[in-house]
Amino acid sequence: MARLTGLFPPGKGGGEDVAYGHKGKGILIHTLTDGNGMPLANRTTAANGSEREQVIPLLDSIKVKTNKSGRPRKRVKVLAADKGYDSREKRAVLRQRGIRPQFPKRVRKTKKNRGRPIKISVPRFQQERCFAWFQRKYRRLVVRWERISACFNAFLSLATIHIWVNRIILVG
Repeated sequence: MARLTGLFPPGKGGGEDVAYGHKGKGILIHTLTDGNGMPLANRTTAANGSEREQVIPLLDSIKVKTNKSGRPRKRVKVLAADKGYDSREKRAVLRQRGIRPQFPKRVRKTKKNRGRPIKISVPRFQQERCFAWFQRKYRRLVVRWERISACFNAFLSLATIHIWVNRIILVG
């Protein structure tokens, strides 16, 4: 009887865009969602990459559908995110594009909050719902088995398309 383990040796961990981050070795999935938690655009980076650097490329990759005829808008009116995305440079770039940033300010514990508090119009659970859909329905995205990042990005895009098709069929 032949042993199959000799034919299929275990592969080394890693691949393209895999690095050590906060929770260990892996990648980060950056997803831009609408107000209902539906994914609009996705990007993947190494786990030690900067989340703030992915905001502008994600915004560049979407087109917002409008009811008017003509060319679709390429920007959203308001961008809500958590305080990890807060920086002066990103706020300035978003304001130049005509987008109102709704980021809570990153403050130290010793500083007292000044001014009117920012009310986030899109609750955090709606963005987390998108990641829950990815993890529940598409187990292949939970652990990255593909060593080639293009294959993983393709599965991520297919999952996004599948979520939208299910929404269109179920809602009508």
